[in-house]
Amino acid sequence: MRLVIQRVKEAKVEVDGNIVGSISKGFMVLLGVKKGDTTAEADYLAKKLCNLRVFEDENGKMNLGLKNIDGELLIVSQFTLYGDTKDGNRPSFIEAELPDKANELYEYFMNKCKENGIEKVEHGIFGADMKVSLVNDGPVTIIMEK
Repeated sequence: MRLVIQRVKEAKVEVDGNIVGSISKGFMVLLGVKKGDTTAEADYLAKKLCNLRVFEDENGKMNLGLKNIDGELLIVSQFTLYGDTKDGNRPSFIEAELPDKANELYEYFMNKCKENGIEKVEHGIFGADMKVSLVNDGPVTIIMEK
């Protein structure tokens, strides 16, 4: 499982011109599921994400997490995070999990984030053509994998 985490001032995802998820201060997360991933990877990464300390404290140091700032999450499924471009110029997505299993882990991951104390967890629509917009704060972008 792979996460691309962006610290944001705001973010939203639209499907067919309608906003289906939006947040203010927090993390916009692209989530990719790899073949063979299980709930163990989701548990580990959800806990790690919800406790990631990259928000500034009163001294300007990255020392605060989402819970400290009442931060929010926008989680968007992104199978292309497992695009392999080693051979040729057209990515192969053979490492990406099949849609049914990937969606199951995506839903599970979002629930684990709520269980880890994040009150507002917004999301896109799995498999839809989504338009994501955000204001990256910093910019701060972190990649996490398990």
